[in-house]
Amino acid sequence: MHILGTLDKPTEGKVVICGQDPFALKNKDISKFRAQTMGFVFQNYNLLPEFTALENVLAPAYILGIGNFKKSKEAHDRAHFLLNRVGLQNRSHHFPSQLSGGEQQRVAIARALMNEPKILLADEPTGNLDSKKAYEIHQLLYDLNKETGMTMIIVTHNQELASMASRIVTLSDGSIVGDTKQGSGII
Repeated sequence: MHILGTLDKPTEGKVVICGQDPFALKNKDISKFRAQTMGFVFQNYNLLPEFTALENVLAPAYILGIGNFKKSKEAHDRAHFLLNRVGLQNRSHHFPSQLSGGEQQRVAIARALMNEPKILLADEPTGNLDSKKAYEIHQLLYDLNKETGMTMIIVTHNQELASMASRIVTLSDGSIVGDTKQGSGII
């Protein structure tokens, strides 16, 4: 995931994402490429505790330099739209410590979508959630994939989430041991 997310460089071989080798770019340009191309959803949410839900969602706009991210109408409109889409329109001014685990994960998903990425990378997005909240996140990811057509690469041990995918790649000890294509859905 770190190589796909351009956080780590491969030790050998070549990575091509959206027709481009991001590792051929300068470091600052790799960061810009990442911010324009990818959204990240982490197992532990990685929300900034001193930021409200709205400010956490706005953070990627700041990274791309969309005006003053706290004042830009365009960025605010998008952030409010995304919080509404994940069912948190009434929680935008709450801090992470005031949100449940499921709410924090939905803020993290909204944040990942802020810059309209082509690829969503999610690392165990339901690993810290109870089964009811996990199902809600599964359904949200599935619906977003259907609505946007965005490529989603999800690392999970959750078989229910995996069963929603159009393709399942199974790894064991760092090697691919299975690659199954199914109906449309998320990877």
